[in-house]
This record gives sequence, structure tokens and C-alpha cells, in this order.
Amino acid sequence: MHLLVNCSNCHTPLQLPPGAKSIRCALCQAITHIADPRSVPPPPYPYNYYSTPPLPPPAPSAYNNAPPAPSPYNHAPPGPPPSPHGHKKAVICGISYRRSRHELKGCINDAKCMRHLLINKFNFPESSIIMLTEDETDPNRIPTKHNLRMALYWLVQGCQPGDSLVFHYSGHGSQQRNYNGDEVDGYDETLCPLDFETQGMIVDDEINATIVRPLPSGVKLHAIIDACHSGTMLDLPFLCRMSRSGQYTWEDQSPPSGVWKGTNGGEAISFSGCDDNQTSADTSALSKITSTGAMTFCFIQAIERGHGTTYGSMLNAMRSAIRNTGNDLGAGPVTSLLTMLLTGGSLSGGLRQEPQLTSYDPFDVYAKPFSL
Repeated sequence: MHLLVNCSNCHTPLQLPPGAKSIRCALCQAITHIADPRSVPPPPYPYNYYSTPPLPPPAPSAYNNAPPAPSPYNHAPPGPPPSPHGHKKAVICGISYRRSRHELKGCINDAKCMRHLLINKFNFPESSIIMLTEDETDPNRIPTKHNLRMALYWLVQGCQPGDSLVFHYSGHGSQQRNYNGDEVDGYDETLCPLDFETQGMIVDDEINATIVRPLPSGVKLHAIIDACHSGTMLDLPFLCRMSRSGQYTWEDQSPPSGVWKGTNGGEAISFSGCDDNQTSADTSALSKITSTGAMTFCFIQAIERGHGTTYGSMLNAMRSAIRNTGNDLGAGPVTSLLTMLLTGGSLSGGLRQEPQLTSYDPFDVYAKPFSL
């Protein structure tokens, strides 16, 4: 359970991350210090009850020899923090798992290109984007489990009507057996942070509780999850089943247990790289564009080719591009950047994965305009 404390300056209720001894207010920027987090009374409604118990500070991993540092999301950072509730905020995470048997080649490129797209196409302020990759020099921006959790807390904290939030993840995804009866297929989907082998994975229940259920009316969240087993990574209640001819139906994915997985009045929509029982493309299918790069590439390409008018046109364009990966990729400014970063890799052959669309609520995918 996560605790609520009142800001020491403006008295706004703030969600205290596990083990945090201070927290920065998203509204007034004041820092509230907690002498003993265990002495804080629990909130009246523990919407985040799926979260795992607080973990000890992560041990230095083989990928990052720097000792763990205080998180910039709940401690005063050395420089000015990102704008706390600008109209557009994003968390972008790309993990390559360097020097490990899990290494991927394209995920950091995915993150860089998504940042470029958000800034140049959708007018996201640079100061309102948190990047988590192994290329970051700030240890608080390394994509460890702790840092990714804190970034997701930051993404939704203080959001107001009219805000647009984006979470993009490119890296490994997995599954684990579900034992509490809230998964139709009996498996939870998981994200694999850089230190997942020592600190564990982040389960879809926690992702839903952290960035979906708190969303108030007037706020929209888009997730772009480029990973294996990612179809329902946000645990949203409805999955769009679409045929190759473009006909679709909404499939109810509500938990058999009856637990609510929707929002608090806001909008939450997710594009993912493949269905829960599928894996994303590997290097044998994508030459220089690696296993989790295909979905991000096709997402950006669909926008640059003018297919991003509705959610239905986006999904159809992405699926068509995945099925026809041998065709010309086109050349928009972000696509060109991606191609340059990937040192000229070309696609060959078809990919056995289908991008998915999930939502907080069913809607007409060919009538609802797409915009980040």
C-alpha cells in the first residue's frame, strides 16, 4: 500500500513512494520531509493495493557500477526538475541490457526516436520528458526498477484536466502465472527493468494501479509498449480484436474477480507490439532493426505517412507495415533519423506479431481522432 501525505506548503495530498523520506509537490514544488514513513496513516482508499511491498535499495548491477542514488522524483535534484504538470508529459524508457545474455540492439534508438517524435510532431516540451536509458549520465535516469517506478509516479502526479501523458517502453517483456484470479488467460504481463534479475519485474497489476486507475476526468494517457507479451500490459478492460480486412470488435478483458481496472474518469489507451501470447520480432527477422524496434518503427512510420488520423487507421497501418516488412519504408524526418541511428539496416521478410490496441472503454476506432 502506498501512503498519502499532505504537502507542507499547499496541503495537496501526495502519494508517497515506498521507503521515501521526502517528496516534491507537483503543484507548488515544495519538499515535504517525512521523519518516519511508517507513522503516516494510510489513505482512505488504497487504489494501489496491487503494489508489491517496499524493497531494499537495489544492489549495484553488472550494467551500472555506480551506487544507487536518491531518486529525483521524490528528492531535491541537483538541477531544476521537469515541469510538474505541463499540459504534456512523457516517460520514455529504452533498455538494451548491455553485456548480458538478454542484450537488445534497438531499444535505446527507439527511445531517442520517440523523444524526437513527441517534441517535433506533438509539441511536448523537452523539460517535460523523462528519458530512462543506459546512455543517460545521471544515475537516477538509468532504467532500474526503482527509477522506472518513480518515473511512473511522477507521470501522473498532479495531472489536471487537459493534460496529455505518454509512456513509451522498449525492452523485454514477459509473463508470470497469476494467482489472484484477475487475468482471463491466467498470466500477468510484466516489464523487465535493467536489474530485473536481482530486483524482479514490474507486473501489469502495479502498472495499472500506478498510471491508469488514478487518472481523473479530462486527462488522457497513451502507452506505447514495444515488448514481447505486451498486448494487455496496462491491464486495461477492453481489447480491440481487428481482422485483416479492418473489421473489429471490442473484447471484454475485465478480471473474473470483478476488480476494476479502468480509470478515475480519464482516458487510457495503449498500443502494444504484439498479443499477450506473442513475441516481438527478433534480429533474424529484422536485420539491424532489433527485436523490439519493429513496433516503434511502424508506429512512427504510420504517423509520418499520414495514417495517424484515427485509432483504427493507426492500428491498420501498423499491422500492414509489420506484415509487409520487405516493402519500402518511406522517408519522413523521424523515420530518416531512425534509419540513420540504425546504420542503414533494412527489413526483410514478414514478422509474426500483431500490434494490439487496448482501452479504458470501447469506442468507434474509425471515428475517434488520434492525437498525443
